[in-house]
Amino acid sequence: MFDKDALLQELTFKAIRSSGAGGQHVNKVASKVELVFDLATTSVFNDELKERLLNKLKNRLTKEGVLMLQCDESRSQHKNKKLVIKRFLELIKNGLVIPKKRIPTKIPRAVIKKRLKSKRNLSDKKANRKKPDID
Repeated sequence: MFDKDALLQELTFKAIRSSGAGGQHVNKVASKVELVFDLATTSVFNDELKERLLNKLKNRLTKEGVLMLQCDESRSQHKNKKLVIKRFLELIKNGLVIPKKRIPTKIPRAVIKKRLKSKRNLSDKKANRKKPDID
């Protein structure tokens, strides 16, 4: 579908100091990893695939068509980089999937008859509750 190695070559990574608890160590080490991927200028995808990804990922892209993902789950920068790459590839793979066209099922004739018969029975039951018309 797409060349994974060429796609990984176009990624840009930046290490940032992670927030949260951790004491002195967290203040010295940049363990949070930010992945930046410019979807508008990529050469891995053709125009059709780019358009599909732009539509699927429009809520996650910046105005310039740049996808930014962050990971600070681990205290290790290398683990965070692996996690963010895995998350990115999953996002791209899901964005390229073409959903199947739904074919509506035909309601069987027996089901329609059964529904109308139950409606008629309920109607008769309620009609029998009324006082009789004496004219």
